[in-house]
Amino acid sequence: MSLEQTLNDDERLAQLDLDQLRQLVGLVEYDASGDPFPVSGWDALVWVVGNATQAAHFYQSALGMELVAYSGPETGTRDHLAYVLRSGAARFVVTGAYDPASPLADHHRRHGDGIRDIALSVPDVDRCIAHARAQGATVLEEPHDLGDEHGTVRLAAIATYGDTRHTLVDRSRYTGPYLPGFAARTSSHQPRPGRPERLFQAVDHVVGNVELGAMDRWVDFYHRVMGFTNMAEFVGEDIATDYSALMSKVVSNGNHRVKFPLNEPAMGRKKSQIDEYLEFYGGPGAQHVALATNDILATVDAMTAEGIEFLPTPDSYYEDPELRARIGTVRVPVEELQRRGVLVDRDEDGYLLQIFTRPIGDRPTVFFELIERHGSLGFGKGNFKALFEAIEREQARRGNF
Repeated sequence: MSLEQTLNDDERLAQLDLDQLRQLVGLVEYDASGDPFPVSGWDALVWVVGNATQAAHFYQSALGMELVAYSGPETGTRDHLAYVLRSGAARFVVTGAYDPASPLADHHRRHGDGIRDIALSVPDVDRCIAHARAQGATVLEEPHDLGDEHGTVRLAAIATYGDTRHTLVDRSRYTGPYLPGFAARTSSHQPRPGRPERLFQAVDHVVGNVELGAMDRWVDFYHRVMGFTNMAEFVGEDIATDYSALMSKVVSNGNHRVKFPLNEPAMGRKKSQIDEYLEFYGGPGAQHVALATNDILATVDAMTAEGIEFLPTPDSYYEDPELRARIGTVRVPVEELQRRGVLVDRDEDGYLLQIFTRPIGDRPTVFFELIERHGSLGFGKGNFKALFEAIEREQARRGNF
């Protein structure tokens, strides 16, 4: 199987190769010939925010993304603004209402800043929609073409949990900066001297929070409608503290490019992080985005310099002799991880390094994870207790615990 057959367009444009992808996102071998709903990878995470102009600047300065395209009144879009940003193979689109009557204004009033659309790249939109409809999915947009001087994009959309959707995108006949209606655009923003060229190279996974009793229904949706398979399941003591608990199952497409952990609350003595999210987001939605980096220390340092706040990890985590014995040797001294609050976990395939930001908006909802994989295909199971205790401390500070 050649690189040309295996890498998608965004990965080639980002100058990534297969070995990098195997490390970054845990890519595995996969034969798509029998897949009724083949997914090539992520197309874009489309955000609805209160101020798209300021959010675009935030993602450039704080996350090191590059502005590549824009849509708004100047390009013929009358009710909203949209900025397209790239980092490696990852694409964010931040949208905000220009006209107070825009549906985006209503969406933001209900949910605050968050991800409305987890758009996926597919080789055959019509085939995917036909299968999804046969399996009972709600089709929000029928397959249709959008075109301009750069070619034609084929699109459709299906509903998933809450107000979240999956737009299916085939841009194989298109060479424009994003979609018809968008114009190429750059920014005068200059990163700090010495900062890495990219702070992250790809999206690793997107976590969805759903209401109590709904997790298995949505796991079944991804199995039945999109042909995803189970990667992991976390229940009971795996994913609980003395005060709160949740349940989680992870589904992925065949090659593991696209991974969706799905969480629901579980019974506990106090309000869980999932309950808090559902309350303040106004229902189910995307809780956090894991960004794959090949140098988590440099990324944390750069983001910290721009004012991003990470969840603190107590020194006792790093001083635990059981942790030291379990993780073995990693690429940097544990003391360097401790200084930044980076967590480490090892499984049968290798190890990973990870860290989580505080919520990035006014509501205690959406946040980011940074993840650096070294063989591990997991999600940091050994860190769950430490992570959830850190989140509980933040909930207590907010008065929501």
